[in-house]
Amino acid sequence: MKLNERSLAFYATCDSPADNAGFLYKRGERHTAYHRRWFVLKGNMLFYFEERESREPVGVIVLEGCTVELCDSAEEFAFAIRFGGTKSRTYVLAAESQAAMESWVKSLSRASFDYMRLVVRELEKQLEEMRWGPAGGCGGCRGLPGSWKPKPSVPEQSPERLPALPAIPPKENGCAVWNNAPGAVRPHDSEGNPRPPPLPPRRRASSSEAGGAGAAAAESSSTFCRLHEQYGQEVARLRQDWLERRRGPRP
Repeated sequence: MKLNERSLAFYATCDSPADNAGFLYKRGERHTAYHRRWFVLKGNMLFYFEERESREPVGVIVLEGCTVELCDSAEEFAFAIRFGGTKSRTYVLAAESQAAMESWVKSLSRASFDYMRLVVRELEKQLEEMRWGPAGGCGGCRGLPGSWKPKPSVPEQSPERLPALPAIPPKENGCAVWNNAPGAVRPHDSEGNPRPPPLPPRRRASSSEAGGAGAAAAESSSTFCRLHEQYGQEVARLRQDWLERRRGPRP
């Protein structure tokens, strides 16, 4: 993997927040002496400087495919960053206190991209459980989201069969069609054409707003009475026709 030195130097010293920062003692690769360095952890990259005010890092450790563990060393609070492979280098670091060592070991163990991938998968799993839990009735289950399958819903059979509801006549523009039900007999005029239903009288607008409520109530009552009388006569005629057809032709 190729790394751009300028980009790394800018990233190490920019104002982006660091995951951890502080002084650590780093053991040399050839000489076993420890040198005090300023370490800055950003993402999966561990930068170290000679001093805290240094403008450029001395080196960087890419924390991928490594393990962080405690080790025996001349320093008291020492830990090691080990990489897989026979020729891979092991970085031995030492903190200034027990609390600092625990903080660095925890931060470095969580810095790799593989760890972040596991965290994202676990969060996605919990999110799926939260989504399907209330609907599927397994809010506390811990199984895989893909292994859960909803049970097929079987309609419950009622012990008593309810009577069928009467058919609703079709509607046009929100209004029931006049005598359009199957088998209904529609009135005809003298020429044999189907006669349309009587239209209700239109409401006349009042001349003024004063007393509008009383006039509207009186007009609504008289309109209802006229409609009731007209439709009643129509129903009576239809019933008479039906009775005559039922009796059959007269001899």
